[in-house]
Amino acid sequence: MEINGLKAIIIGGASGFARATAERIAAGGGSVAILDRDGSAGAEVASSLGGTWHPTNVLDFDGIAVVIDEAVEALGGLHVAVNTAGGGKAGRTLGRSGPFDLDDFRAVIDLNLIGTFNTNRLCAAHMANGEPNDDGERGVLINTSSIAAFEGQIGQVAYTAAKAGIAGMTLTMARDLGSLGIRVNTIAPSLFATGLTAGVTEDRAANLTKDAAFPKRLGRPDEYARLAIAIIENPMLNGDTIRLDAGTRFAPM
Repeated sequence: MEINGLKAIIIGGASGFARATAERIAAGGGSVAILDRDGSAGAEVASSLGGTWHPTNVLDFDGIAVVIDEAVEALGGLHVAVNTAGGGKAGRTLGRSGPFDLDDFRAVIDLNLIGTFNTNRLCAAHMANGEPNDDGERGVLINTSSIAAFEGQIGQVAYTAAKAGIAGMTLTMARDLGSLGIRVNTIAPSLFATGLTAGVTEDRAANLTKDAAFPKRLGRPDEYARLAIAIIENPMLNGDTIRLDAGTRFAPM
């Protein structure tokens, strides 16, 4: 699928991975609809990219359906959806204060896994109504997992479960949607300079990335974006979770 003329919804697009991806799509001649929380930099990002801004909350499972409808109408169709919304809460299965709080566990699953599936199913419904390109392709869904899905560290049980769920549904979803010409892939990053890690010191960053093969540094949002663009452009990339981790394997802690 070519970037020029592409119509893309970018969930979490006000910052980090999603913003970098939106910037590359816009630079390549595509159109973007930025979805993020009210109060984020979404309006400014959308304006700078010539896109549209749609405040939303991925935990509003019914409300986001309306927002996606509005975004698709503004775009005039939908070819790509990139979902980077997520987060976690640290805690051991059994800690000093007792078992991990079940409501906290559910909240992490809702934000990462349920939120991702919900936006995927809604975006896929719009893609299915579009005209296929010459290769029979109608759309691409790109989700965000983590290498914690495979080597979750101590205290990451909820986050690991959620991100493993995203990786686990990738192939099945690709098979579900293959007959419609919709591809599904997931990116599993290691530690990147986004969110909580964006302001860490050089010494702290060096310690966090000491087990990487190369390069021994935090990843950059644009490196995620470059992989997202490669996924969009290459029709043979489908049903897979791609690690983006500089050869990092998390130790237990």
